[in-house]
Amino acid sequence: MTMLEKAVAALPIKGYLNMEIPKGINLVEEINKMRKEKNAIILAHYYQTGDIQDIADFLGDSLQLARAAEKTNADLIVFCGVHFMAETAKILNPTKKVVLPDLLAGCSLADSASGEGIREMKKKYPNAIVVSYINCDSTVKAESDIIVTSSNAEHIINSLPENQEIIFAPDKNLGRYINQVTGRNMILWDGACIVHEAFSLERIAQQMLEHPKAKLIAHPEAQKPVLQVAHYIGSTANLLNYVVNDSSQEFIVATEEGILHEMRKRAPHKTLIPALTIDDKCNCSECHFMKLNTMEKLYLCMKYEQPEILMEEEIRLKALKPINRMLEMSKAIK
Repeated sequence: MTMLEKAVAALPIKGYLNMEIPKGINLVEEINKMRKEKNAIILAHYYQTGDIQDIADFLGDSLQLARAAEKTNADLIVFCGVHFMAETAKILNPTKKVVLPDLLAGCSLADSASGEGIREMKKKYPNAIVVSYINCDSTVKAESDIIVTSSNAEHIINSLPENQEIIFAPDKNLGRYINQVTGRNMILWDGACIVHEAFSLERIAQQMLEHPKAKLIAHPEAQKPVLQVAHYIGSTANLLNYVVNDSSQEFIVATEEGILHEMRKRAPHKTLIPALTIDDKCNCSECHFMKLNTMEKLYLCMKYEQPEILMEEEIRLKALKPINRMLEMSKAIK
C-alpha cells in the first residue's frame, strides 16, 4: 500500500466532503475571508483549474512551490496540487498544518516508485547515489541523496562529479533527457507520467503541418520522439517564460493543458495550441488527478482544515535532507 493509499484509508467515512455548501454562497469571498482569519496561504500548481490559479497566493511549478512553502509565515498551508507536492510542503514545515483539497489527487509517476523499491535498487548499485525527481512520495525522498525538479535537474546533475554513479528515479523520460544533455549514463527507474506519455507524435506532426509557423514546446517528461522534434524543451515555468519572451506568435504546447491559462494571461496576443494525444476522442492533455481539486473542495478544505497531510517524523527528517540539498544547490536558478 502506498503512502497515499494509507492516507486515504485513514479518512473517516463521513468526511468533510460530505458537508453541504450553503446555496448562493460566494466561494471567492468566503475563501478570501477564511484566508485572512486563519492566516492561510494558498499554493497552486500551474496544472490546476483556472479559477484556483486565479485565487492562489502563489502560483508556480514544483521548484517555485517548494521555495514558497519553505519561506511562508502562514499557519495553514492549503496546497492545490497533488499529494506529493503537499507532502513536500509538510516536510519543509513540520509545525504548520498542511491540507490538500482532495486527498485522492495523486500522481501516476509518484505511484510508480516506492521507498522499498529504491532500497532494493541501491543494493544492486551500492556505489550509486540516488537522485529523485520531486514527483515521488516521502518514502522515496527519504531514500534519496538529492531531490531535483525539471527546472534544476540539469544544473544539479552537472554539478556532481563526472565519475559518480547515479540512480535517477522515478521518471525515465526526464532521466533519459538529462542523460542526453549532460552526457551522463544514469541508471533509470522505469516510471513515467501518464499525461506526458500520451502525446502522439503522429498527431503532433499533423498539427505542425497545419500550423507551419508554430513552435512545438515540450516538457522533458514527454517521450523521446516528441522531444526530438520540439523547438524548445523546458520545465513548466520555463515553457511559460519561453512563450512570453519568444518572438513567435504561435505555439503547440506539449504539457498538461492547465499551463495554458497562465500563458494566455501573460501573452494574450499569442496563439496557443494544446498538443494532441493518442486519444482521438479527447484531444486533451488534462491530468485527472490535478483536476480533482475544485473551488468547492478548496472552500471545504479551508473551512474544516482537512484532509491534513501527516507523516512519520523519521521519514520526514530523512526526506528533508535531500530536499534541503536541492534548495541549496539550486540557489543560482531564478
